Amino acid sequence: MRIIDPKFRKQAPRYVLQCTLAMACMLTVLSVLDMVTDAVIVASLGASSFIVFSLPHDPVSRTRLLVGGYIVGCAMGTLCYWLMQWAPLANLPLNAGAVYGALAVGLTMFGMVVTNTEHPPSAGVALGLVVQQWSWLVVLTALLGIVFLVILRALLRPVLIRLT
Repeated sequence: MRIIDPKFRKQAPRYVLQCTLAMACMLTVLSVLDMVTDAVIVASLGASSFIVFSLPHDPVSRTRLLVGGYIVGCAMGTLCYWLMQWAPLANLPLNAGAVYGALAVGLTMFGMVVTNTEHPPSAGVALGLVVQQWSWLVVLTALLGIVFLVILRALLRPVLIRLT
């Protein structure tokens, strides 16, 4: 049983470079968002960073999926957050955050499948916008964060390798 992947020994500098790039992207995002109040958004961007920098040439890293998924997630999360604030629906016997959080995940999944923009971390963005304090800053940071990842991936694509 090997603990360290044999590919690592051959490509160690690239592994370090790509992991450092993911770390730098997250540092940029974390300097804008609050890690505690925006934890779900931060976690989603962390998962997207992993996908972008460990699987840069795979179909899962396509720009359409990354940006499209985040647009759908932000739209559905925003919709469900505002529905939750609507007075007639605010008095549900269940925990409204749970109901609308689940709705946001389901609608995001549906929206991504219908538009062919499947990016699983986007469901986390939608959930985070409902269960945590929604704000335009969080929505904008999530969208700019994924665009930043896409641009960096496009610029560095010639030197990025598949790490898994």
